Amino acid sequence: MFENILTLIEKYPRIIIHRHKNPDGDALGSQIGLKNILKDTYPDKEVLAVGDMTPRYAFMVSDGDIDEVPDELYANALAIILDTSAKNLICDERYTTAEATARLDHHIFVEKIADEEVTDTSYESCCGLVTALAMEGRLTVSPVAAKALYTGMITDSGRFRYDSTNAHTFKLASFLMERGFDTSDIFRNLYSDELFFIQLRARFALKIQLTEHRVAYIYTTLDEARSYGADNFTISRGMVNVMGEIKGVDSWVNFTETDEGVLCEIRSSVHNINPIAVKYGGGGHQKASGATLKDKDEAMRLLDDLCALNTIKE
Repeated sequence: MFENILTLIEKYPRIIIHRHKNPDGDALGSQIGLKNILKDTYPDKEVLAVGDMTPRYAFMVSDGDIDEVPDELYANALAIILDTSAKNLICDERYTTAEATARLDHHIFVEKIADEEVTDTSYESCCGLVTALAMEGRLTVSPVAAKALYTGMITDSGRFRYDSTNAHTFKLASFLMERGFDTSDIFRNLYSDELFFIQLRARFALKIQLTEHRVAYIYTTLDEARSYGADNFTISRGMVNVMGEIKGVDSWVNFTETDEGVLCEIRSSVHNINPIAVKYGGGGHQKASGATLKDKDEAMRLLDDLCALNTIKE
């Protein structure tokens, strides 16, 4: 499955690892995990990682995990893109200047990005794909790499609760746990919050609205967003699942106004909402997707599309 990408990895003395902007646990976990795997397996290679940071997952990153990479290092390099379905989502556009490119991704296919690609939606996470790559290539997986990959698997599978989780997921997780690391440290960082964030979720719960077709939504204006004292990632993706366990609600969406547009996080426990995200320039998974919209009018049109989808069940 990974033969061509493994061949590229063997060939290039310098490898630069990319992932999507505003990284979640899976994007960071796959990037940090793969970087450590390649450094440990090929100590003579130069392995670098680039990209921005999300405060919510800063605990995953240690000194040296993310690098400042001069433009000239892309010459004669292999760029690997992780956990990204579309070019406009990649954290650093300089991947296009690399001599060769490869991609590992578990999102629904949107467009070809790299010379060699493995995209497989049967994986619960990109971290799962990286783990499978390491197993197939008999690469060295240290406890540090395993911990990063396991963390990403936890976040993208919802602690192994989402229906993307299957028997293969647990085989990969078992392989990682056999490397030896402290899981309690992962869960302590992921699922304990400052009082501020607990109170913020309570404020967002009070903002929930229901359409007549029982689609739940939250709309946060730019002024409201600025008043919360939290970053856009926390307000948008971090708050969408405040609506995730309402009885009788199968689809929900969180709209957040920003200077760049309206961030939209869509979720469903029943429907494939990905085509709606794609319609508005976004993408993702069947039951978890997102997009950036122009304004509130466009957000309300997307909400209408979700309501129409819900009438299928009715």
